[in-house]
Amino acid sequence: MTASISVGEKKQFVRWFLQSHKMKRRECIWILNYMLSNEELLEKTHFVEEAHYCPRAMVMSSTESEEIPFRFYKGNLMTADAEKSFHDLRLNPNDDLFVQLNFPNRPPSALYLSVLEENPYMPKNAMITDEDRQLAEKMLEASMATFQEEAILKQIDEALDANDREKFFELSALLHSIKILKESESE
Repeated sequence: MTASISVGEKKQFVRWFLQSHKMKRRECIWILNYMLSNEELLEKTHFVEEAHYCPRAMVMSSTESEEIPFRFYKGNLMTADAEKSFHDLRLNPNDDLFVQLNFPNRPPSALYLSVLEENPYMPKNAMITDEDRQLAEKMLEASMATFQEEAILKQIDEALDANDREKFFELSALLHSIKILKESESE
């Protein structure tokens, strides 16, 4: 965790969240209110995405979300029992806790973005990087170009079958310009 987020910022976010969203399970409200009252616990709380990768994590969902209502992860154990997780919070306030809140977040709230931290336990291959995104876009463009070329070739065949010289020359010129454009982009 590179950025240090103050307890005050976390409190402000949790208060806003509780006022703005209804939770699928009422125990989630109790847990979030307990966090507000326990600065030691809030200091060790980190709001992340994909919390299930973390060694001690909690996932809570608002009623507007289609995600699971509640999950608590500790080591290799997972439970939907909020009372067990609350007990763990009270007994281990000094252990890092990673919290994922599922709620409609389009556009992202400034308060949420101010407390959101990078998940240090996220596997490297689970994140989509800009490089991955650019590679996917190039593959999509190449696939679309191939599809477009095949469609034009089919139309050229149809023009030949129909003895439509004008259509044949028009489509041949179009195919030629696409190939030139494709070659210039690959350089």
